[in-house]
Amino acid sequence: MSNNLKVLINGLVKENPIFVLLLGMCPTLATTSSALNGMSMGLATMFVLVCSNIVISLIKNLIPDKVRIPAFIVVIATFVTLVQMMMNAYVPALADSLGIFIPLIVVNCIVLGRAEAFASKNGVFSSFFDGVGIGLGFTGALTLLGAIRELLGTGKIFSMTIFPENFGALLFVLAPGAFIALGYMIAIFNKLQKKTN
Repeated sequence: MSNNLKVLINGLVKENPIFVLLLGMCPTLATTSSALNGMSMGLATMFVLVCSNIVISLIKNLIPDKVRIPAFIVVIATFVTLVQMMMNAYVPALADSLGIFIPLIVVNCIVLGRAEAFASKNGVFSSFFDGVGIGLGFTGALTLLGAIRELLGTGKIFSMTIFPENFGALLFVLAPGAFIALGYMIAIFNKLQKKTN
C-alpha cells in the first residue's frame, strides 16, 4: 500500500477527527440537526482543509518560524472567505442555516492542527491526501450524525420521509440529542475499531 493511500485511510479510520481524535466538537454538535447541514459543513471544511494543506506545504520553507501560526491562519482564512462568499452567492439558505460556523472554520482545530502537524512537514501530494482523508472522515462523521439525528427526530433523512414525523423524538433535533447521539456513535465506532485490531 502506498504511503499516500495510508495517509488517506488514516483520516477515515485511525485518525478520524470526530470519533477518534474528538476534534471540532463545536460545529459537530451545532450543525448536525440534519444530514444536509452535516454534509455541507463537512464539505466546506474539507475544501478549506485540502486547499490550505496544499498551499502551506508549498510555502512552508518561505515562512519564518516566528510567524508560522499567523501565516497559516491567513492562508486558512483566505479559503474560508472564498467558501463563505460562494455559499452566500449560490446557496444562501444553507449559508443562513450554518450561520457563524462557516467563518469559524478559520479557528477549527482540525484545519489548523493538520496545517501544523502535517502540511508544514510534508510534500504537496502527501498533504493533499491528508486533507482529503481527514476531510472525508470529518464529512462522513457529520453526515452520519446528522442523518441519525434527523431520522430519530423527524423521521426523515435528507428531507425524505422514512416514517411519520409524529413518531420521532424532537429531543434528537435539539442540542441534548446531539450529545446523546454522538456519545453512542463514538462508543460504537471504538467498539468496532477494537474488533478489527
